[in-house]
Amino acid sequence: MLTVQETAELLRTFDNVLILTHVRPDGDTVGCAAALCAGLRALGKTAYLLPNPGLTETTASYFLPYVAPEGFSADKIISTDIATPGLFPENAKVYEGKIDLAIDHHPSFEHFGKANIVRPEAAACGELIYDIVKELCPITAEIALPLYVAISTDTGGFIYSNVTANTHRVAAELMSTGIDYRAVNKLHFQTKSRVRMQLEAAMLSDAAFYDSNRTAILSVPISLMERFHATEQDAEDLSALAPQIQGVDCAVTMRELRPNVWKFSVRTGERVNATEVCRLLGGGGHARAAGATLECVSQAEAAEQMLSAIAQLVPDFKK
Repeated sequence: MLTVQETAELLRTFDNVLILTHVRPDGDTVGCAAALCAGLRALGKTAYLLPNPGLTETTASYFLPYVAPEGFSADKIISTDIATPGLFPENAKVYEGKIDLAIDHHPSFEHFGKANIVRPEAAACGELIYDIVKELCPITAEIALPLYVAISTDTGGFIYSNVTANTHRVAAELMSTGIDYRAVNKLHFQTKSRVRMQLEAAMLSDAAFYDSNRTAILSVPISLMERFHATEQDAEDLSALAPQIQGVDCAVTMRELRPNVWKFSVRTGERVNATEVCRLLGGGGHARAAGATLECVSQAEAAEQMLSAIAQLVPDFKK
């Protein structure tokens, strides 16, 4: 496992770099990739991001300035905020087994790179990217903006339980570069489309509660997306809704990606280890935030498998 200094030294030897982000890209993977790309370019390196078909308008402005031109041939491949090759977008699967450097912060990280660095205690992968890029070059506003997006969005606006004093220190350093962090906060935490609000209302209306109302399951079937003509942008981070329900300490959001393919996002308190629950279903993540995907199951079957996994690990769980 590499240290930050060893990672920076390795990156100094790289050129013609292609950086990968994960499927259904969020602010952390996009912000990390963009900031790292900007840092490498500051060293005079040729670096680009692999286009991600799941990119939404919310994060596109940070991503698009660095997109690889058609036909770009990379000598080195880097992944950012990706715990497993199973999270590669379709156009990135050709690079499985060819990752020269994998940078991540998930406890479930699978060490699939030729070289790897992981910081499980980091609230966001952006914290780790900050330390790495700082070893390479000064942190400019161009680098700081996507990193602030990475850290702020992956911590829910600095409110999740894995936020540390270091998270705030890094954010303060990024803010001191003069970035418009107010606009970032407004966009990501204080703005919702009307369709998004309709989705949330429908999810809450159909929510199912178990375990003396401590466990909630909110579902987003394809039919619900179609009913409101919702886009991927409307559906970003829907998993943030269920944990806001008073009394809930195990919040499960089920999203149907394709017919009978259900993606779970699990957010928990101290009582339930989200990673261990999701690991039983083939997934992983953090102790308080994790995910898994089940295929060839109905909505009812998917929910039942999730409840069974929780019950298996939580002694006082009562359906």
